[in-house]
Amino acid sequence: MVNGAAAGAGFALALACDFRIACRSAKFVTSFVNVGFAGDFGGTYFLTRLLGPSKAKQLYLTSEKLDAGKALDLGIVSKVTDDETLVAETRAFARTFAEGATLAHGYIKRNFQAAETGGIEEILDLEAFNQIRLATSEDHTEAVRAFAEKRKPVFKGR
Repeated sequence: MVNGAAAGAGFALALACDFRIACRSAKFVTSFVNVGFAGDFGGTYFLTRLLGPSKAKQLYLTSEKLDAGKALDLGIVSKVTDDETLVAETRAFARTFAEGATLAHGYIKRNFQAAETGGIEEILDLEAFNQIRLATSEDHTEAVRAFAEKRKPVFKGR
């Protein structure tokens, strides 16, 4: 949740998150070049993966200030909300994960992490392994049961 300015290390920390929800008045800026620094907290790593090297370099080398709308257009934030609804909307979004299939979430994230550097054969093998692992989980059994009973599953992360 970005409520206000995300600058320098604060911007880098926000970039480390899977999702970023910002209020309309939020601002984003790398700002390192303005103080004679090169960047820290992994900002160059995360921004390069998010936007590609050309746009990431541009934002670091120019220290261009972005409003929430521009950050959304670039894909830096996942969603922009009204300032007064930011907390409620962010909590509701987070709740979907907290109440969801957390075990599956972890394996999905592993798949995507491997996909950043791995080849297709490696990814296919990893996905198959993870599917087999999850097929034997309590969460999958609960999801199948809930589907048959036409109710929402109650996941326990096991």
